[in-house]
Amino acid sequence: MNIVSAIAIIVHVLLSIAVITLVLLHSGKGGGLSDVFGGGMSTSSLTGSTVVERNLDRLTVVIGVLFGISTFALTFVLS
Repeated sequence: MNIVSAIAIIVHVLLSIAVITLVLLHSGKGGGLSDVFGGGMSTSSLTGSTVVERNLDRLTVVIGVLFGISTFALTFVLS
């Protein structure tokens, strides 16, 4: 196994752990781990998302896209 494929595998594993962590931080119907970081500060669910929730959403999308790109890159590197 060459150095490029080893780096691709390491990046892919790190991105997969990041995606799992970010998804678990999202709040569901009954709250969630995002409440710990200020995501549940709104008094009513009708007021919309807080800044922390919106930033968490954006970060999750960015990491998800990078995970998809790394999946394709890993496919081409190992084939």
